[in-house]
Amino acid sequence: MKTINTMKKLIILSLLSVLTFTVGCSQTSQAETTVDIDAQGPIIKFETNSHDYGTIEQNGNGTYDFKFTNEGTEPLVLTNVRSTCGCTVPQWPRTPIAPGESEIIKVKYNTSRVGSFAKSVYVTSNGSTQPVILKIRGKVEPKASTAAK
Repeated sequence: MKTINTMKKLIILSLLSVLTFTVGCSQTSQAETTVDIDAQGPIIKFETNSHDYGTIEQNGNGTYDFKFTNEGTEPLVLTNVRSTCGCTVPQWPRTPIAPGESEIIKVKYNTSRVGSFAKSVYVTSNGSTQPVILKIRGKVEPKASTAAK
């Protein structure tokens, strides 16, 4: 009889421990979620992360504007914007972008080179722990020569 009472106590104690652990974990998760929502900071959001020029004539317009918005609660600062080669030149705003404001990163590809291309531009800011990668691609074809009459 003593063994049965000891077993009952052990089972009840085990169930109470599991219940306490479950309630404690659910409260911790809820508190962490609330902190994440309240402490957003700057958030960079692009309208699109890639652009396909299609076919461009040699020495044609190789410029594209990547529009982005600071969807966070604090000013966004772009600390570095770099391309994978010298044939792609990015221009970006050097001043802080206020929450809710939009800006552009202008990317210019050198269309004097004939052939297909696929390039990346890396955007580093205080709004993301990892660089945001913008991609451009297309094909540059030689200018059509005009036949002499």
